[in-house]
Amino acid sequence: MRQIDLSRTLPDARIPELPNPYFGKVRDCYDLPDGTRLLISSDRISAFDQILAVIPWKGQVLTQLARYWFDATSDIAANHVLSYPDPNVVHCRRVTILPVEIVVRGYLAGTTSTSILTQYKAGARTMYGHTLPEGLRDNQALPQAIITPTSKAFDGGHDEPLTAAEIIGTGLLTPAQWDEVSAKALALFARGQEMARKQGLILVDTKYEFGTDEAGNILLADEIHTPDSSRYWIAEGYEEALNAGTRPPSFDKDVIRSWVVARCDPYKDRIPDIPLEMIEKTAQVYIDAFEKITGQPFRPDASGATPLDRIRANLAPFFTR
Repeated sequence: MRQIDLSRTLPDARIPELPNPYFGKVRDCYDLPDGTRLLISSDRISAFDQILAVIPWKGQVLTQLARYWFDATSDIAANHVLSYPDPNVVHCRRVTILPVEIVVRGYLAGTTSTSILTQYKAGARTMYGHTLPEGLRDNQALPQAIITPTSKAFDGGHDEPLTAAEIIGTGLLTPAQWDEVSAKALALFARGQEMARKQGLILVDTKYEFGTDEAGNILLADEIHTPDSSRYWIAEGYEEALNAGTRPPSFDKDVIRSWVVARCDPYKDRIPDIPLEMIEKTAQVYIDAFEKITGQPFRPDASGATPLDRIRANLAPFFTR
């Protein structure tokens, strides 16, 4: 287990020389005059509709992991990336995110009320426009990967389950758009599963976000196949867990979330301060995930007096004058 420097964090990337800022839960973004965009991944970690902590290297890990997957899938789906001016930063095309989140599932898994496992155990066999066979076990592989789309709630509301017929019938996407994003999503997932398998991992499910550029072209956006957008299991131990009816071994990326839930109702109570050992443990989880998924060592860029100083220097060419 490596030593984590808890002082090397990026709580935010507020850079006044950059124009048109808007700040999300974990990203600080700037729209540039030329129609492109800078996405800066901070080290903030969000859950329960609030920021819980700042995790060293988290933003860098996720940016570089998404880069690994964008590079590995560009032959399947064009993406929004133009360049990476800094390990925490993506310079990208500005896209309008389509109002449908594309979730692809390869296994009968999940814990939320809308997950296919929860619905299946409650007796449902038809969901998201698909009919699943009888007799499936918890966490069993589906006969084939399926898309379980949801509405994209932009106003803080909840995503709602959809079917392909509803997406087209209500005009959320045109038939041509749906055909394109669904075909690309299934191909991306197949590539992801194939590459994960070589690393001793199982890509269980994931979500994709697509957007359109000014010409109407559909581009893959946001992130792809990161632990924040995907569920991975460790292949070794999967069969044993399946036969025992237990959850397969996975990246425990919810270390902090689990710690909080064990101590309070995070939607009603004040969340206790996160101890340093939990922050260090979570940083290690993200680093381990990068190395297991890519098969490459994580080599953080520790240049600059602080991460923000380094980012400011690398983004100076984009400053407005």
